Amino acid sequence: MVPVHSMAKLYVTTPVQHGLVGQVGPPIDTYSYPGVDETNSSCSFQDIDSVPTPDCLMRCRGVIKGLAFLGILTLCLYPVSHVVFPRAQESSSDGSRVQRAADETILKKLEGLEQRVNKLVETLELSQRRELSEKRAAVEQPKELKSPKKKKLFPKSYLFTKWGDHLTEEEQKEAQDLFVRYGYNVFLSNRLPLNRSLPDTRDPKTPTGPPQSRCATKVYPKELPTVTVVLIFLDEALSILKRAIRSIIDRTPAHLLKEIILVDDHSTNEDLKEKLDEYIVSVHQEKPGIIKRVRHKERLGLAQARISGYEAAAGDVVAILDAHIEVHELWAEPLLARIKADRTVVVSPVFDRVNFDTLEVIRYGAAAHAFDWQLWCMYESFRPEWYKLNDKSEPGKSPSVMGILVADRLFLGEIGGLDKGMEVYGGENVELGIRVWTCGGSIEVVPCSKIAHIERAHKPYALDLSKPMKRNALRVAEVWMDEYKTNVLISWNLPLKGHGIDIGDVTERKKLREELKCKPFKWYMDNVYPQLDTWEDLVGYGALWNDLSDSNCIDQGPVPGSVPILFHCHFYGPQRCYYRLSGEIYIGGIKSHKYNRNRCLVDPGEGNVPGLHDCKMAKEKKFHMHWEFKQGHAIRNRDTNRCLEIAQGRDSTYHLIIQTCSGQHWMIQHVIKDF
Repeated sequence: MVPVHSMAKLYVTTPVQHGLVGQVGPPIDTYSYPGVDETNSSCSFQDIDSVPTPDCLMRCRGVIKGLAFLGILTLCLYPVSHVVFPRAQESSSDGSRVQRAADETILKKLEGLEQRVNKLVETLELSQRRELSEKRAAVEQPKELKSPKKKKLFPKSYLFTKWGDHLTEEEQKEAQDLFVRYGYNVFLSNRLPLNRSLPDTRDPKTPTGPPQSRCATKVYPKELPTVTVVLIFLDEALSILKRAIRSIIDRTPAHLLKEIILVDDHSTNEDLKEKLDEYIVSVHQEKPGIIKRVRHKERLGLAQARISGYEAAAGDVVAILDAHIEVHELWAEPLLARIKADRTVVVSPVFDRVNFDTLEVIRYGAAAHAFDWQLWCMYESFRPEWYKLNDKSEPGKSPSVMGILVADRLFLGEIGGLDKGMEVYGGENVELGIRVWTCGGSIEVVPCSKIAHIERAHKPYALDLSKPMKRNALRVAEVWMDEYKTNVLISWNLPLKGHGIDIGDVTERKKLREELKCKPFKWYMDNVYPQLDTWEDLVGYGALWNDLSDSNCIDQGPVPGSVPILFHCHFYGPQRCYYRLSGEIYIGGIKSHKYNRNRCLVDPGEGNVPGLHDCKMAKEKKFHMHWEFKQGHAIRNRDTNRCLEIAQGRDSTYHLIIQTCSGQHWMIQHVIKDF
């Protein structure tokens, strides 16, 4: 078995006698000095700060004991001599003076002896402290550094890239099997304490900043709303789930934690049955009734599991979290205080990353939660006004939430709760974000609240999330995005009409929007998320092919590279083209945000090889990047008057070229409006 401290850098092993958990290996007292050369008998104290050798220390102790004994004996004999021989001392004044002189000499010698003894004692104590420090370092040093590396059975596995060099073959097999099953290092998790400590990752101290974290100096009201914590899981590893529960109980004030609701979306793991029940019973001995369980009789998906947890909650505030998390100290108070100040604010903590392999906690700074036109979530910069505050502990406005959210339970119900029409995964967080902002609330990320979240290497419960994500995105677009819903279809490369995807009944959600008198999506674009590109002058999108060879499409070609090619049509990202009325033709995709750069088709002006360059750079350098194109007609450059065409090479295959127009015709897959 590999020691815990050899597998997780987050833990420093400590001796049992110090009363700390997580101790591995023998206590410090069982460690002895390494071998000492006994033939070396030199022992000098000329340099009082030097560290004596161990055998020298043993002899020093003997010397000190002897000197101390002589000093004590002398001090005892000195007053005795005055008692036993007082008359002899009084018989002669000269003798008295001689005696007093002798007494003073003895006292001075004793004082000098005492000073030397004190110095020796101080030296010995210093050496003992250094001994203890060296022993502790020996205990804390990962033992795997001293052992030879083992042969790796799974050299291509992401699990063993930075971890597991010293596992036996049997341990490697066990660890890999668990990794494939869960997407993170369960082998290691099972060997770590449930109540492991986490580093304080709130806004760090800086040389020019305040002497300590601003978050650490904040004081929160004692009277705050109670919170129900909902943990959503499907076949989660038991040790991961238990650690999440333990961290919430240990790091949430008891008077604020109303309950923990475990929502099981029809797990099949045996560990999540009797063993989890046993753990809950043990927790209830400490905190009676603190944990409630909700079990789905069939798999309903993440979106529905969140709804089940929300509906079962009884706290003033509901916090919906993933189950593969650990909360930091003081995670709840900043969130609850913000909601107490404004019940219409939906808040989110900052997520630190827990590496899927080493389970180390990596600090993440605060950022807004946002999305692209496919509605995949992403991080985004806060608005400029947040940075002007020059205070990283202040909450920042956010266009959306990442799925982990904390809200006033009643307010969430007033604006429609969570959309029950969502399936499996994806889009529900964006839907909530748009609805909160346009229907009277706001969303904030609170930097002083931190949660450590495991980022899986893969999601074993759904290897392909694009299908439910696409379906949910179209549902959100239909209800909330007005004329901008076409951008979602364009982003997924779907036709504007007749896409054939069932998004469910949206009648009730549209009715809710009307009843709440929510603002239009354009208001959201202008005031909440102006970074999104509106794509207003886009007129065609999708694959682009020539009628001389309609089985081949324009492709962005090798990346990195700046030459587009002709390739067999597969209609995926590298072959997606976009034509704007401005004359720009993007190849290889289109960016959702104004600050990102697209790649534009360019006529180099000489030669016959077309180019593909960053559009902003091409504009600055005045490249020939604007084209005239109509569906079923030629693609002609406005500056050079040459055309993009195809021609057969010596190998009889077609290639993209730039040449004098010969009347070739091009078709683009989807047309937004006639052009």
